[in-house]
Amino acid sequence: MEKKTNQTIFSIFSLLLLFSSCVSAQLRTGFYQNSCPNVESIVRNAVRQKFQQTFVTAPATLRLFFHDCFVQGCDASILIASPSEKDHPDDMSLAGDGFDTVVKAKQAVDRDPKCRNKVSCADILALATREVVVLTGGPSYPVELGRRDGRLSTKASVQNNLPQPGFNLNQLNTMFNRHGLSQTDMIALSGAHTLGFAHCGKFSNRIYNFSPRTRIDPSLNSGYALQLRQMCPQRVDPRIAINMDPTTPRTFDNAYFKNLQQGKGLFTSDQVLFTDQRSRATVNSFANSETAFRQAFVSAITKLGRVGVKTGNAGEIRRDCSRFN
Repeated sequence: MEKKTNQTIFSIFSLLLLFSSCVSAQLRTGFYQNSCPNVESIVRNAVRQKFQQTFVTAPATLRLFFHDCFVQGCDASILIASPSEKDHPDDMSLAGDGFDTVVKAKQAVDRDPKCRNKVSCADILALATREVVVLTGGPSYPVELGRRDGRLSTKASVQNNLPQPGFNLNQLNTMFNRHGLSQTDMIALSGAHTLGFAHCGKFSNRIYNFSPRTRIDPSLNSGYALQLRQMCPQRVDPRIAINMDPTTPRTFDNAYFKNLQQGKGLFTSDQVLFTDQRSRATVNSFANSETAFRQAFVSAITKLGRVGVKTGNAGEIRRDCSRFN
């Protein structure tokens, strides 16, 4: 009888241990309350300083966070110097200002003796992303913390893990669902294209070689298509880039969705959100209500920040964001 009781107690104890380890492994706000209580204000000030130097800081940091989380989870693996994820063609267009923003913020955090080598690069990137959204007029939101930095970053890991400009709705949903993100989350996160720019080569097929019957994609606003041709003539310098949002490219707002209603989505993967009946109602909802978009974006980016995170004793706290310890 005593043996059975001991086994039961042991089983309960084991379950409690397992439960507590799962709970401790979760992200939470205030994670650095004791180890680095000023981390949020330190990162905020560093990002603001960088943003004042160049606006590109905002879209570059936002895109960097997305590219990091979709490949091996939000573990700052995108920040590792070559050879790494950065060498894949899908990552080679990432603007250097995003990387520099994280480096500057990390240096600022580590200058505080209480914080030195205690805050992960992954968490700094998540905080910096919130700051650039706010700096461009977007919503503020609590950032869950407690991520650890990954110990692996390879070019091969990027393949087939990032959405492409030519994706249709099924392809977008499949890729986002893989990370626990719904169609509404995907549409809200696509709204980040209200900031930033794209290189001409990423959409040139829509304005020059759409099909044997029509050179211009019929889902594209004809006036907008002609503007794009002027900005991106054939045989243009591949480094030339244009704004994703032709109306308010420096403001985080719902103009992206209003543009989709007018056939002014730059990528096929943008415009399909309106042309496909399954997603059109959500686009219309976000176009009609800035509040609805902002709330959906906060929910979606919070969920994005949980994708594949390393917590507890997994990974490491990098001393230099571009190198493994």
